[in-house]
Amino acid sequence: MRKSLGLITVALSLGAVPGFADGDPEEGEAVFRKCKSCHQVGEGAANRVGPALNGIVGALAGQSPDYRYSDALLEAAEGGLTWDEETLGSYLANPKELIPGTKMSFAGLRKEDDIENVIAYLATFD
Repeated sequence: MRKSLGLITVALSLGAVPGFADGDPEEGEAVFRKCKSCHQVGEGAANRVGPALNGIVGALAGQSPDYRYSDALLEAAEGGLTWDEETLGSYLANPKELIPGTKMSFAGLRKEDDIENVIAYLATFD
């Protein structure tokens, strides 16, 4: 876990993540299509290959009921990992760099605008 939290700290301190206040939820919905094969949001969202993402922005990691998280994510969650906008931004850019050993096979979003927009979209689901 120390390695995971160290990477999180480094990513955040380098300012490697964009600001999310300017994200466009409508654009984010279009980008989220890349995520839909594994994740659901909205009314009736259920866990799939990945957990349902309602309420993810600001949530403690590893809290989706009945979802089997990777040991790496659970370890990071025990260390207090919270899916705030900055941490989500780092994770969406490169999941395996932020949490080595994560089950998430997605390589990450390359465009800062896409990351901002997806987070703005996810923030619309409490």
